[in-house]
Amino acid sequence: MSGNIQLLSDTLAQARGENRAALIAYLPAGFPTVDGGIEAVKAALDGGADVVEVGLPHSDPVLDGPVIQTADDIALRGGVKIADVMRTVREAHGATGKPVLVMTYWNPIDRYGIERFTAELAEAGGAGCILPDLPVEEAGVWREHAEKHGLATVFVVAPSSRDARLAKITEAGSGFVYAASLMGVTGTRASVGEQAQDLVRRTRATTELPVCVGLGVSNAEQAAEVASFADGVIVGSAFVKRLLDAPDQAAGLEAVRELAADLAEGVRRGA
Repeated sequence: MSGNIQLLSDTLAQARGENRAALIAYLPAGFPTVDGGIEAVKAALDGGADVVEVGLPHSDPVLDGPVIQTADDIALRGGVKIADVMRTVREAHGATGKPVLVMTYWNPIDRYGIERFTAELAEAGGAGCILPDLPVEEAGVWREHAEKHGLATVFVVAPSSRDARLAKITEAGSGFVYAASLMGVTGTRASVGEQAQDLVRRTRATTELPVCVGLGVSNAEQAAEVASFADGVIVGSAFVKRLLDAPDQAAGLEAVRELAADLAEGVRRGA
């Protein structure tokens, strides 16, 4: 069965055709529970997210700040497994018809088996993977299997990436390019700086792929700012914080839905 890379590409192209950035939400699988996490992903998509990244919780999440680390810890202590991540992808995509990716560090895939992971993700209706710690030079086998199963391989670029390095990364990637807006870890920020705009400009000079910006966006104003120069706006910690701060699951889901609607309005305002 083939994965949904084409759906991802079509979704991003549709947003561009509407003269706006796409809204990409991030939520970890298994948080606050497996079932609760599935409902949270659905809520983000129902609220207005165009795409969702489902995080595969990891004990050493080098890109993630304290909010997502807290959620990952809760999910891991709850016993979340890769099968639960696949179920989250399957049910979220099945319920909404929207593209769902997995964001994961390399070690869990390496241990699980590349062929097994890509085949199961495609069967679940997944659109691809974001792989923040997989060097392009070591990605050949992964890319071969991902392409065979119709999955996008999304690499992360950073403000420190030199132009030649950007070209190497974007040539190897597919789906879109994840541009980290700043040096550091995930988390909400008071502002998403000029570094992000410069990185998008330099990345676009190397590729036709959409360039989507993450790290730091937490409200409609920031979403509108990033949407004015990027093809997509990625929001994670702000969604996770809404769930962490909620008194119960129903309130958490409503908070996720409301934030998605607010951010969706923001990306349209930034057009």
